[in-house]
Amino acid sequence: MKIGFLPLYTSLYSKKPVETRLQPFYDTLAKAFEKKGLEVVKNEFCMEAPDFEKAVAKFEAEGCDAIVTLHAAYSPGLCSEKPLANTKLPIIIFDTTETFDFSDNQQPSEITYCHGIHGVMEMCNLLKKNGKPYAIAAGHYIESDVTDRVVGLVKAAVSANAVKGSVVGSVSGYFDGMGDFRVSDDKMEELFGAKVIYPENGELKELMESVTEKEIEAEKEKNKNNFEFADDVDENAYTRSVTCDIAIRKWIEKRNLSALTINFRELGDLYTMPFNAACRAMEAGIGYAGEGDTLTALFTGAFLKGYKETSFIEIFCPDWKNNTLFISHMGEMNYAVADRKKILWEMKFAYGNETTTNPYVVGGAFKEGKALFLNVFEDENGFNILTAPVNVVKETTDIFEKKVRGWLDFGMPTGEALEKISLHGATHHSILVYGAREAEIEFFAKLAGIKYCSL
Repeated sequence: MKIGFLPLYTSLYSKKPVETRLQPFYDTLAKAFEKKGLEVVKNEFCMEAPDFEKAVAKFEAEGCDAIVTLHAAYSPGLCSEKPLANTKLPIIIFDTTETFDFSDNQQPSEITYCHGIHGVMEMCNLLKKNGKPYAIAAGHYIESDVTDRVVGLVKAAVSANAVKGSVVGSVSGYFDGMGDFRVSDDKMEELFGAKVIYPENGELKELMESVTEKEIEAEKEKNKNNFEFADDVDENAYTRSVTCDIAIRKWIEKRNLSALTINFRELGDLYTMPFNAACRAMEAGIGYAGEGDTLTALFTGAFLKGYKETSFIEIFCPDWKNNTLFISHMGEMNYAVADRKKILWEMKFAYGNETTTNPYVVGGAFKEGKALFLNVFEDENGFNILTAPVNVVKETTDIFEKKVRGWLDFGMPTGEALEKISLHGATHHSILVYGAREAEIEFFAKLAGIKYCSL
C-alpha cells in the first residue's frame, strides 16, 4: 500500500520553522508509516497552488493509493482546493502536532508549530463543497492511536479502489431460488465497474485434464503439511477433489480474477465442489462467496486487498443461551483467519450429478478476536453496507472440528442483533473483517458510492 504524504504550509511565513522543526517532524511521521507497512512517497512542503498541482500529479504518476495530508501550519485552502478536489486519489487528513501539552504551561512560541487546525477545518469545508470524499484522523502521534487509524483509513481506501475494475468469475450462476444477493451482470458493471465472467464451454474440463501428476502430488503434500486428515483417504475421490482445486486455481490465474463464486448445485464439468480452492483463494487475496453470489464475492475480494484477514461468512444458528450467533458454511473460509490445526475430511456430497464424487473439505474455526461484521445489500434506495463490531468467541470443545465454525458476540442480545440485521434488509451472505474500525468502513462506503449504516 502506497501513500503520497503531502505537507502543507504557507508562503506567508518564514521557512525557518520548516527547516528547524517541521521537516524533521514530517520525516519522523513518514518513517512511522513505513514501519507500519506503508510505502511513502514524500514531497516538499507545498505553499502555493502550483506546488499542490505538481505534488498531486507526482502522487498519481507514482501509483499512490491515497494522499495523506499534514497541516504543518495554516495553509490557505484555495491553494490546495482544486488539485485535491479533482484528483481520483482518496484524501486522508492526518491532524496531529509534535507538541503534546499545549496548556497554559506551554511557551507561546509553540503556536508556530501547532496551529494547523484551522487550515484543516478550511480544507475540509472546501472538500465538502466540492463533493470530494475524505477522511480525517486527529490525535497526538505518540500519545494516541491516530497513526494506526490513518493506516486503517489507507486500507479502506485500497479496498475501495479495488472495487472498480474487478473481474468476478461465476461457476454455474445463481443458486436457483435464492434472491437476496442477486444483482444483474449489467448492474454490477454499471454501478461498481466490475465485470462478471463465466467459464467457456468445456474450459473447466480442459483445465482439469491439464493438471499433471506432479501438480497433484505437490498439492497433496501441501495439504499434508497444512491439515490433519480425519479418516482414511479414498485415493480416487481425493485425487479428483485435488484436481478440481488446482483447475479452479488455474482458472483464476488464466482469467485474472479478483473474486469468484461457485454454485455447488450446478457444478458443470467439475468433478466435485472445490472447497479447498475457495479457501486458498481467499487466503491468497481473491474474493469468494457461495451460491453464485457475485455481489458478496466482489466486496470480499475488495476488502482482502486492504485487510488480509477477511472472510466470506454466513450466519447459521442463534445461540440464545450464550448470546452469540453461529457462523458457518459448507466448507469455505479464509485459512488466514483459522484457529488451530484444520481438519481435512471426505464429505458425503448429496448434490451434483451422477458423475460427481465426494469432495475433500476442511473444517476450521474462526480465530478469537475483535472483528467487524459486514453485509453489502440492495434495498429500495440502492446499495448499502451494514457494519457491526463483534467479538469472535473462542470455542472450548472439539465437537465441531469437521465444520467451518465461529461464534459472534454482537454486544447485544442475540434476538436484538437478528432483528436489527433483518430490519436493515441484509442478505444472508456476509463478510467478516478482523482488525477494521467502523470509521474505515464508513470511508470505504463514501469512496465506493454506497450508503453506510451501523447496527
